Amino acid sequence: MQMAANISKIIKETLYNFWGYHDFRDSQEEIIHSVIHSKDTIALLPTGGGKSLCYQLPALVLEGTCLVISPLLALMKDQVQQLKSKGIEAEYLSSELDELQEEEIYGRCIEGFTKLLYVSPERLQNSTFINRIEEIAISFIAVDEAHCISEWGQDFRPSYQNIKKFRTQFKNVPCLALTATATPKVLEDIKTKLGFLQCSVFKKSFKRENIQIYNDEVADKYAHISNILKHNNSSGIIYTRTRKDAEELAQFLQSRNIQNVDYFHAGLSTKEKNSKQEKWLKSNNNNVLVSTNAFGMGIDKDNVRFVIHLSPSASLENYYQEIGRAGRDGEKSFAFLLWNEQELMDLDDVLKNSTPNKNEFIKIISYLYSKFMIAENELPEQIFELHTSKIKDFTKISQAKIKNVLNFLHNQELVYINTSKKLSTLELKFEVSDLESLSKKDGYFIELLLRNIDGLSTHKAHFSEANLCKKLGVESKELKERLREVQQKNFVEYLDGSLHSIRFLKPREDRSILGKWWNLFEQIQKNKLQKWEEMKFYARNAEFCKMKLILSYFGEKSPKDCGTCYVCTNTRPAEKQQSIESQILDLLKQKPATIDDLAVLMNFHQKDKLQSQLIFLLELGKIKMLDFRTYTIK
Repeated sequence: MQMAANISKIIKETLYNFWGYHDFRDSQEEIIHSVIHSKDTIALLPTGGGKSLCYQLPALVLEGTCLVISPLLALMKDQVQQLKSKGIEAEYLSSELDELQEEEIYGRCIEGFTKLLYVSPERLQNSTFINRIEEIAISFIAVDEAHCISEWGQDFRPSYQNIKKFRTQFKNVPCLALTATATPKVLEDIKTKLGFLQCSVFKKSFKRENIQIYNDEVADKYAHISNILKHNNSSGIIYTRTRKDAEELAQFLQSRNIQNVDYFHAGLSTKEKNSKQEKWLKSNNNNVLVSTNAFGMGIDKDNVRFVIHLSPSASLENYYQEIGRAGRDGEKSFAFLLWNEQELMDLDDVLKNSTPNKNEFIKIISYLYSKFMIAENELPEQIFELHTSKIKDFTKISQAKIKNVLNFLHNQELVYINTSKKLSTLELKFEVSDLESLSKKDGYFIELLLRNIDGLSTHKAHFSEANLCKKLGVESKELKERLREVQQKNFVEYLDGSLHSIRFLKPREDRSILGKWWNLFEQIQKNKLQKWEEMKFYARNAEFCKMKLILSYFGEKSPKDCGTCYVCTNTRPAEKQQSIESQILDLLKQKPATIDDLAVLMNFHQKDKLQSQLIFLLELGKIKMLDFRTYTIK
């Protein structure tokens, strides 16, 4: 009993000393106790429920290093940066680190300085890692985004299924699995595929009582969003399906004199992404980011007041995770889903037209192996430029299907595809001492490169083409042409950082492509279609409470109506209409307003309901119209 009291005291003191909180959120303390008492544990907490703390805090209390398995490098970097800012020793391992940097990290773990070590699930198959990890005292294993282990969950990553085998090396080390989106079927998959024979399961209700949900069937979405933001003085996120939508909507809103609106997507350079993200995170209010779903995971901002979806998400899991980024401070917040029937039909066609058959799937992959001259069982070391337009021209298959297959290969870790702007790379294919054997023109150009690109004489060098152009006094187009000329002569290996690139991660195995990988691809497409059908039902349905539908989807028993979503408020008793009339009159006493203005100012009340009340007040002579759109008090 005394020991339990001491542990509780230590946990509370650690919480305050490093995070500044006096109390835990729901289930956090119980989850931490379960880990400290060496129990395999599953924590199913909604977005914003404080999952990270559930493994970060016990990592400080227990002796040794907590091994955190995480799916995204960006998320790992962000977590490590946040922990270091709190004075907590944390590191991550990734392919971007060199051997010396990795050795330094392993050394600090072995010496017991590093409390949390973040790795990708692919790292568990790395022989060097497996050998070095045995020298480290592992306190426990934390599996973040654990739904990735299930073929029935979104974002399936087969490398997560290596965790069970990896755990056999650490038989007495407990494991904590964390996720924000798991249906009952996925939850059972997590237990089985992590090898949990007995485990403690902590499942917090998915209900977010402070988020009011609105589904608006609208034709002119841009105008609708503009009306919402016109009266906005708080931070928010607008999710779009494509990069183009994100840029165009941001530009439209800026053209309407709506300030502090910017766009964000995976196609931006790392510097641009960091700058935009940092500006939004540090803003106290009135900053809106229009983004694809590349933005949000791991973001720690508690005063987001609204999330708008320009279009329905691909699944209810994605949708719930995205709206969960609003109102993490517990204050009243809003979620808007904009849709219309024509768009749903268009998205049906997009999904159908982006799904290749088996022949097309094989044709795309065969082209890649043929183009880059990769033989059976061969794994090339170099990185190749990737031109999807050339794949399309050769295979006569649509860009959408090609993109789908490439994304699949990337997600299953068969290849690594980089679509972000980055530094270009250059590597000499001959000894510097042989420079004089080149023609005068080529020799002079390469000598210029050697003088202006650090490290080029000894190894593959990264460089900024913009900076090199300034140094040489040439245009970008001219520099690229000269670099390609010397590359064609096999003098250098040049990779243009402004283009997409592909690196093969596994040897070519045609038998696996025809069998295992096609079967998995087909299953994922069927799963994707089913989830989209569920999302469409959610968008269209106006009979059941929106939060209740979400809770039922995630397996909660007998959920109750939330009382705040647009379905619940539209079915309130008639006597509450008097309150709506009073609100309209109070607002119009302050200043004239359109029906759009009133809808926003009255917590996004349904416009058709407002219209009938405005007509009623006009007939009573309590209000009048200044023009065909604007109302005022009489």
